[in-house]
Amino acid sequence: MNKPTHSAFANTAEEAIAAQDALDGPEMTSEMATEVAMQNTLLTPRFYTTDFDEMDAIDVSPVREEWDALIGRMKSDPNKGHFKKNDEWDANWEGMDPALKAEFIDFLISSCTAEFSGCVLYKEMKRRGSNTDITTLFQLMARDEARHAGFINDTLREAGIRVNLGFLTQQKKYTYFRPKFIYYATYLSEKIGYARYITIFRHLEQHPDKRFHPIFQWFREWCNDEFSHGEAFALLMKTDPTLTTSRVNKMWIKFFLTAVYSTMWVRDHQRPLFHEALGVDVTWYGQEVYRKTSEISKQVFPFTLDIDHPRWRPNLDRMERASIQVANGKEKGGIVGTVSRIVGMAKAATAFIAIFTIPVIHNDVPESSVMEPAY
Repeated sequence: MNKPTHSAFANTAEEAIAAQDALDGPEMTSEMATEVAMQNTLLTPRFYTTDFDEMDAIDVSPVREEWDALIGRMKSDPNKGHFKKNDEWDANWEGMDPALKAEFIDFLISSCTAEFSGCVLYKEMKRRGSNTDITTLFQLMARDEARHAGFINDTLREAGIRVNLGFLTQQKKYTYFRPKFIYYATYLSEKIGYARYITIFRHLEQHPDKRFHPIFQWFREWCNDEFSHGEAFALLMKTDPTLTTSRVNKMWIKFFLTAVYSTMWVRDHQRPLFHEALGVDVTWYGQEVYRKTSEISKQVFPFTLDIDHPRWRPNLDRMERASIQVANGKEKGGIVGTVSRIVGMAKAATAFIAIFTIPVIHNDVPESSVMEPAY
């Protein structure tokens, strides 16, 4: 069988890498883009590894009916032909403001790295596992994420750069997470990814003059892949009720909710020109994404964060300012820079604790976690 000639049609991590290398060749590699993707900070996407034997032992019998229905939909591959440029692809990189271009490229590199991170993790689970239910799921999700990462990288290629996916796979540092932490973090990542993409897509439906690049027109079907992946992790958590009901695990859920939400806030506020070009108030956008994600997460989590609490917004803003201080201190270097960085980290930690200790809003978890992407 022939390998795909476009990385958007890749079914595996290896195919995405091979297709991208075939398209671009060594002379097109951007060391800068790959170095950005290689970074491991609190705000950059990471590569994860886990206890694959524990995940391979999952018994999906408690959710068998919902599981088979989800796998059936994913096997039907509704987005098989979606990640393909057509006559509506009218990218104009040369006419883009340089400062906006820099922020947009940063957004694309971060998105590409995050998508490929999922691809690598899912592909490894498929490679190591023997449980047909689990390996089938992760093979399908790896297929989707390979397409996403390849499509973004092809978009970057038009700007003269790309992320070297093969180099990332081999050289980027991997962070170990216990399986339950993978569930919490990845579930939130997939659902918040859906909320982010669909919010931008719906906004640009109302304001097409703000669509400064054609990739946004691909967001609706794209984010439906993210939604399906989140559904899968919701079902994985439903196979073991203690994952969402024990006191300790509830604390972990609250931690991951706080960490994912606050990281998004800080990262998005670092791209003011990107959001201004879209005609989106970044503060409104953050709260809107949180509202969508919180409503969706009720399918499996027994509570949501109180994003309207008086301590919420002020401490998110403090974390943003603290992150700037940390970055400036690191750039400055020396004793003064080190002290400034430590103080900034302390401020960020204090703000995080202030958010984490906000009382949650409890909700009843429905017997069935099945949801449809209705936003």
